[in-house]
Amino acid sequence: MLTIGMFVAERYEIMGKIGAGGMSDVYKARDHILGRFVAIKVLKQEFSEDVNFVVKFRTEAQSAAGLEHPNIVNIYDVGSEAGMHYIVMEYVEGVTLKTYIEKKGQLTYKEAVSIAIQVGRGIEAAHAKNIIHRDIKPQNILISTEGKAKVTDFGIARAVSNNTISADVMGSVHYASPEQARNGFVDDKSDIYSLGIVMYEMVTGRVPFDGETTVSIAIQHLQEEMIVPSTYAPELPVSFEKIILKCTQKSPDRRYANISDLLVDLKQVLVRPNTDFVKIADSSQNKTRIIGDREVNEIKHARTTQREEIPEEEEDIEDEEEDEEEGFLNPRLEKAVTIGGIIAAVIIVCLVVYFVGNIFGIFGGTPEKEPETERTEHTLINTEKEEAEQVTMIRVIGKTVAEAKSELYELKLGIREAGTEASDEYEKGQIVRQDIEEGTLVDVNTTVYVYVSTGAAEVGVPNVEGYDSDAAMNMITDAGFHPARDYAYSDTVASGKVISQDPKAGEPAKKGDTVTIMVSQGKEAVVVPDVYNKPQEQATNELTQAGLSVSSVSTAYSDTVAAGNVMEQSIASGKYVDKGTNITIVVSAGSNKSYYFCKATISLPPGREDDVASADITLVGSDGQQIQSWPDTKRFPITITASDIENCDSGTIKITWYLKDGTSSNQSQDVIFTKQ
Repeated sequence: MLTIGMFVAERYEIMGKIGAGGMSDVYKARDHILGRFVAIKVLKQEFSEDVNFVVKFRTEAQSAAGLEHPNIVNIYDVGSEAGMHYIVMEYVEGVTLKTYIEKKGQLTYKEAVSIAIQVGRGIEAAHAKNIIHRDIKPQNILISTEGKAKVTDFGIARAVSNNTISADVMGSVHYASPEQARNGFVDDKSDIYSLGIVMYEMVTGRVPFDGETTVSIAIQHLQEEMIVPSTYAPELPVSFEKIILKCTQKSPDRRYANISDLLVDLKQVLVRPNTDFVKIADSSQNKTRIIGDREVNEIKHARTTQREEIPEEEEDIEDEEEDEEEGFLNPRLEKAVTIGGIIAAVIIVCLVVYFVGNIFGIFGGTPEKEPETERTEHTLINTEKEEAEQVTMIRVIGKTVAEAKSELYELKLGIREAGTEASDEYEKGQIVRQDIEEGTLVDVNTTVYVYVSTGAAEVGVPNVEGYDSDAAMNMITDAGFHPARDYAYSDTVASGKVISQDPKAGEPAKKGDTVTIMVSQGKEAVVVPDVYNKPQEQATNELTQAGLSVSSVSTAYSDTVAAGNVMEQSIASGKYVDKGTNITIVVSAGSNKSYYFCKATISLPPGREDDVASADITLVGSDGQQIQSWPDTKRFPITITASDIENCDSGTIKITWYLKDGTSSNQSQDVIFTKQ
């Protein structure tokens, strides 16, 4: 596992972990060569040890690296290091479309169309290079903070689908096309189908097919018709709904011919949303389709690989359903139908014989004949009497008391609330139970007693703090709640673990309520600002605002930095460190030098006024360094001066006298300097 501060390829500095999946972990890193943030996807250990998978993974990633488009997360580099295999890609500041949908519940059709167009453009660019994504789903679509949609993991799906990896590692089967579900031929229309499911989820807040196992969901993609999205989104324009329905046709031939055609219609939605301009091929001749033996065997083979996941009872039910859908009648059902048919035939024959016998007097002789008018009146009177005395009870479960009262009053029945019950199935105020079953004959004016829902029963929210985020999401789902997650930096909780949850553990909540977890991104990394030669107060403020702690301040003399300004900082500027890191600064106390001044008068030696031609005069400090010189001096007396003498308070004046006769003599004179 990579940790903050580690380097990959001696280039990418790890800033922190930002995500995890079944196949890989994703980290934010800084590219120190190009000076930009990148995302690094690192294969988990179990896949890194599979040589065949690694080869396919690298090949497909390198192929996808050729894709450059504003709506595709670009791949920069592919590599391996110390048994670790990784992909370096564009870093997108934002969230996945899945998280975005979870936060908003349902997107407006305009926002959904805008995202779909952007995603479609990215897919279009890939299809133009004969690259099929194969795993379009909200988890693989990123929404940046600027609102731009980008598709990620191009080419990775091929490597995964060609390897033996369980469905939970691949991701959700909720978005797989029917041909993918049956392991059939996959082309660009499979991506169109998956995008259609994504659009469905954006506007409804749910997927059209769901179930306990991946197999049951795959079968729904193959056999069941989806509930139209307008059922959950009544305001959805007809044009956008028909686009979704066309994209998700079970037969690839009835979908859009290509992603470009889909984009044309999506743009039309924004111009004329309520115009029915989408054309879906007539399916009247394809209502019943006999699946060939080859397809049957493929589907059964695909299901066999999942058998160990399915309880034996569920296998029996699914086998019966599959046989019926494929045209093969289950032996048990066939036997029941045959026996039922024989019994029904016998009953019908008996009834016919009975009525014919009564007409001709076979059973009990010829009946006395009543006058036609009298018999008719008698029959009408009896019928009216029976209708006035009894009515058939209707079903009022799922209705409000007011709705039930209106319908029961029409039948001349009364209604009374007998009590309340909690219900996960029926909303608060709806009837959950009635004391007289539907279809029962009851006397008019009978009072029906009903029990009214108080809403879902409240249960305690599970404690998921400290757990890995994926495990926490599963625990929340298993408890009957809807999980959602957000991210935050933490100095105390490891990256990927749950910092907190809302509602808190143990607090009562209704099943189906949303439980939000806050997931740690580890310690926040901050960049150290440059405070060199800045006043101490300003430097302290800048370091504090950057998230650093100024732990100590010291002073030192400096000949180059003005007094009061920062001359040193303990951590170099531009380096990334954890937020809250201590840093020390050194403030200049100014220069530590002393400066002196020398002034002296030089006269000719007594009695030699006429003999001296010239003299060389040199001022030397007490430290032995020459301070200044006055060569070839000819006029005397002469006053010499020297200033800005550093850290030296005395010296010696050395004189060489040159006589007219060509000889010379030396003379020295000690002097004390005056401090400036």
